[in-house]
Amino acid sequence: MATGYCVKCKEKGVELSGAEVVQTAKGGYMAKGKHAACGTTVCAMMSKDTAEKAVADGATKAY
Repeated sequence: MATGYCVKCKEKGVELSGAEVVQTAKGGYMAKGKHAACGTTVCAMMSKDTAEKAVADGATKAY
């Protein structure tokens, strides 16, 4: 699955629960999900290859 950085509790490598891979307006890819500990929305920028791997691992595809 995708991991990101939680800005609220400053934790690195946060596993995104309910991750959704979206495509940005400029054509990049981003995984959005919730941090299980504090409930904050966490985003992680990624390449196309990483986005496709995250979708294969179970993230929902929203593009």
